Amino acid sequence: MNDNAPVAALRDHSDTRHGITRNDPYHWLRADNWREVMADPVVLPQDIRDYLEAENAWYERGLGEPTEALRETIYKEIRGRIKEDDASVPSPDGPFAYASRTREGDQYPLIVRTPREGGEETVLLDCNAEAGEGYFGFGGAEHSPCHTMVAWAADRNGSEYYTIYIRDVATGADREERIEKSGSGAVWANDSSRFYYVELDENHRPFRVREHVLGTAQADDKIVYEEKDPGFFVGVDMTQSRRFLTISAHDHQTSEIWLIDAEKGGAPFCVEKRHENTEYSLEERGGTLYILTNDDEAEDFKIVTAPASDPGVDNWTDLVPHEAGRLILDIELLANHLIRLERKDGLPRIVVRDLRDGKEETIAFPEEAYSLGLIGGYEFETATIRFSYSSPTTPSQVFDMDLETGERVLRKEQEIPSGHDPAQYETRRLFATAPDGEEVPVTLLYRKGLALDGSAPCLLYGYGAYGHSMPAGFSVSVLSLVDRGFVYAIAHIRGGMDKGYRWYKNGRAAHKTNTFTDFIAAAEMLIEKGYTAKGRIIAEGGSAGGMLMGAIANMRPDLWGGVVAVVPFVDVLNTMLDDTLPLTPPEWPEWGNPITSEEEYKRIASYSPYDNVEAKDYPPILALAGLTDPRVTYWEPAKWVAKLRATKTDDNPLYLRTNMDAGHGGASGRFERIKETAIVYAFALRCARLA
Repeated sequence: MNDNAPVAALRDHSDTRHGITRNDPYHWLRADNWREVMADPVVLPQDIRDYLEAENAWYERGLGEPTEALRETIYKEIRGRIKEDDASVPSPDGPFAYASRTREGDQYPLIVRTPREGGEETVLLDCNAEAGEGYFGFGGAEHSPCHTMVAWAADRNGSEYYTIYIRDVATGADREERIEKSGSGAVWANDSSRFYYVELDENHRPFRVREHVLGTAQADDKIVYEEKDPGFFVGVDMTQSRRFLTISAHDHQTSEIWLIDAEKGGAPFCVEKRHENTEYSLEERGGTLYILTNDDEAEDFKIVTAPASDPGVDNWTDLVPHEAGRLILDIELLANHLIRLERKDGLPRIVVRDLRDGKEETIAFPEEAYSLGLIGGYEFETATIRFSYSSPTTPSQVFDMDLETGERVLRKEQEIPSGHDPAQYETRRLFATAPDGEEVPVTLLYRKGLALDGSAPCLLYGYGAYGHSMPAGFSVSVLSLVDRGFVYAIAHIRGGMDKGYRWYKNGRAAHKTNTFTDFIAAAEMLIEKGYTAKGRIIAEGGSAGGMLMGAIANMRPDLWGGVVAVVPFVDVLNTMLDDTLPLTPPEWPEWGNPITSEEEYKRIASYSPYDNVEAKDYPPILALAGLTDPRVTYWEPAKWVAKLRATKTDDNPLYLRTNMDAGHGGASGRFERIKETAIVYAFALRCARLA
């Protein structure tokens, strides 16, 4: 079956670190001109292009063409669950209310506004008209405080180099001036005469904040802040009160914030200098900063206050003290209320504190597993908050709550045009015991009446990195598997913060392998309880979760009926050794720095999926990549697949599909993304012998 599969050439490339020499015969797949490729895929060297296109052709023959009808069926199913002519709940700001909406058949949204109390709609931006025929990554739109302009951003090849345009609301035309190769956001000054944006360096890292004065050239934009440490990324924002512009410098464990008075301007001043492994974020009210931080061993975070005039750590006073096991995820600050989103006992909740009397109210829901999120608005002088709720069985709901009266109003409920009956599905929260005794949460969704006899196939999803928790929310996509008899499971493994910050710390750096063994433990628990069987589990993960896929394929290939690795971070050691790549220096606190530390070099080498491919049987594998991806570069999955194909001893399918026109997020457009989901599901159904 694999006789005509692509074979990548072997070209010796040795690298010696810490007295250890490694040969990487597929190193040549990393284009020397990768920076230029990110900006213009046409310049990809021909030998690399030939190999990627050969792999794409192999995918088409083996999986694409044979599943064309199935993928079209799945595509229509998922699309049928999406209300195509949909709109967000309008968000008020001064005399107007702003929203986004989609029309039937459109790939992209319209950004619109109406008078605050209702009236004729104005279309500020039609992304469909702007997109053209190629890739279109919408970077968001921010209206000016005077409501006469909109700064909007677009990436036209998936490289995450954005162009910022300035649209005149009255004429509907963009001004001639524009900002090239920036980050995606623009933050307006209060007087609407200028905005701030992040500049990317030659290695695609956000490292500067510049001020653009309307009517001037980009070359004249003043540097407001420049980060000297390549391990720190820079972002720019505004407090909800619009009192301060905020500039954040951060990696995954350490942060530092600088403020600029939004009214008076001037040079930025530092709130508190960076301290390793200390994070903080902030809002402002009446000259007081409200700071969310893990300072002073507050592992699960606390909220402190400090005077904006002298905000250093010596003046931090606890307002919401640290409570072990209660992870404070985010805060929102309004004129009279402090709102915090937190997770306790593995479930999210919203807690509202009235700052006038200190009284608190908790918003929670009774389901066994669910997702809850705050939806920020534009206004500060308001007593209304907006939040979203969903569960694996319950479509998304958006509520407004009046904090003065306690009245809760359902503003929107996700419509499923093709129909959805939550009573036909079961959601469970189970726990798997890891090798070291930790209890790993696993969220399940399946049709009611499922026989727990091991006959059902299962798609088990995992991520487990950067402290990112996997929400137990509703998905219109997974029903296409569940309705065909699948159990859909999410393993809330270490590396995320599903059980607090400790859960994150115990799944990174020296403890990274806990992520992999947690996922394996989840699979074994599902087998033991009869939800599925060995060889019936299709594992899926993307990006850092793709590293998880490579690791568990190496460690326990016998467990999986198939493995789906989406833009997988599988060449970990080589990437962490290459400090020219966009994300490498900021990633060292997460994984370790193998350049300076022999111990960390050996540790990463011990689990890096590419480096641990062995001559043994592997399950069927599907890898998806994006040519212009700046986060997980295309050559990581390409090298991994090339080595697997040359090394593994089985005849199971192995496919690499590289999107030659997109980056980390895959295809642009809401319907094109469904087509990529249909590829994954068709592969899973084939692995489960259901197609």
